[in-house]
Amino acid sequence: MKDQGVNYMLLAGFFFAIMNVCVKLVTHLPTLEVVLFRSLFSFVVTYYYLRKNNIPVFGNNIPVLTMRGIAGCLGLIGSFYTLQHIPLASAVTINYLSPFFTAILGIFIVKQKIRSIQFLYFAISIFGVFLLKGFDFRITTLDLTIGLGAALFAGLAYNMISKSKGSEHPLVVIFYFPLLTIPIVGIYSIFHWKTPIGIDWLYLLLIGITAQVAQYYMTLSYQSANLSKVASLNYLGVIYAFGFGYIFFEEAFDSKTLLAIVIIAIGVILNILHNNAQQVSVIKTK
Repeated sequence: MKDQGVNYMLLAGFFFAIMNVCVKLVTHLPTLEVVLFRSLFSFVVTYYYLRKNNIPVFGNNIPVLTMRGIAGCLGLIGSFYTLQHIPLASAVTINYLSPFFTAILGIFIVKQKIRSIQFLYFAISIFGVFLLKGFDFRITTLDLTIGLGAALFAGLAYNMISKSKGSEHPLVVIFYFPLLTIPIVGIYSIFHWKTPIGIDWLYLLLIGITAQVAQYYMTLSYQSANLSKVASLNYLGVIYAFGFGYIFFEEAFDSKTLLAIVIIAIGVILNILHNNAQQVSVIKTK
């Protein structure tokens, strides 16, 4: 049987990759201003569909949704910061440590069961991520700290999404992100505003569209599949980043990069195969 959760996450990863490129193309704009434009688009589109379909805007579990919104806001600010200040591939590599935090936090927040062998698979992928990063002297300690913080808050947000499974409509979960983000980044942007010019507007629009689509599929994925399984697929975003980085920013590949990609893929594939085997075993015992 086809796993829709996996398909949803693969789609989300692709659209997030396009968004990352667009964010990189507006590095001359303040990070929080870019986050503001992304949030405004999400707010308008999500609110429209919620009202159109008569879905209660504020949902049922306000504390969980509020935590999702705050964590998502902080995670996105950190993510956009790294995308704008360091090379695309390195930024995505650091940001995509979020599956590690997602899985670990999931043990305590959603009581997600993770077998011991899966920690080895995560370790393999994480080793690949650090190898992928390499010794890039363009990345400062501040950059790395903000990137890791973004990954941590993203992991917390993903757990809140999983915790809302069965009780909240995906659009309601998405809506809480711009609802809480706009006031935070809006106040900052008022005092540090820089007006976009020319093609900047197109990039900002694409950021809003691709982020909205990616967010929707990601939410569906976390609400319909095993948390550790779909979280591991986030590592594939690193491969997207290297592809787009080469095409749009002429980021070169070397033997270390290719080796790291293989190591990451091995960790991801082993984790997916383990989960598939475990699910089949459960079905057979019923």
